[in-house]
Amino acid sequence: MKKYLAEMIGTMVLVLMGCGTAVSLNCGVDPASVIGTAVAFGLAVVAMAYTIGGISGCHINPAITLGVWLSGRMSGKDAIMYVIFQIIGAIIGAAILFAITPGGLGENACQQGISTGVGFVAELVFTCVFVLVVLGTTDAKKGAGNLAGLAIGLTLVLVHLVCIRYTGTSV
Repeated sequence: MKKYLAEMIGTMVLVLMGCGTAVSLNCGVDPASVIGTAVAFGLAVVAMAYTIGGISGCHINPAITLGVWLSGRMSGKDAIMYVIFQIIGAIIGAAILFAITPGGLGENACQQGISTGVGFVAELVFTCVFVLVVLGTTDAKKGAGNLAGLAIGLTLVLVHLVCIRYTGTSV
């Protein structure tokens, strides 16, 4: 149960800090808000990787959990429980953000001129890149060891820097 609660807390922090920054900076197409939001998401992952990584592996994202399960590194039961607790954590993070944000939260959508199909492909590609980095850096034999959390967080920054202007980035 400890690892599931860790995933819930980690996901709550990711949503609260990453989305909270996007809301606070009114993230859109201006470079400062995009950079700030990208860095916030990356820092949230780094912080949680070193806080809960030893407990749950710090997936804090159903796409990561799916990748870990498909690679044979976790059981189906654990994968399902991780996703359930990640969803609960995301709802808690969003609820806290909603409670403290006057005027609403905004939305995450494709930017003008980006079709849903193109947005889907972009999200698919960037999610695959992110999952690939997570799986590679956390590989017991070839991974980055104690630097995995930093590599993962910086990759999330990079993915957001590229993708925010097109889809808002949901990886």
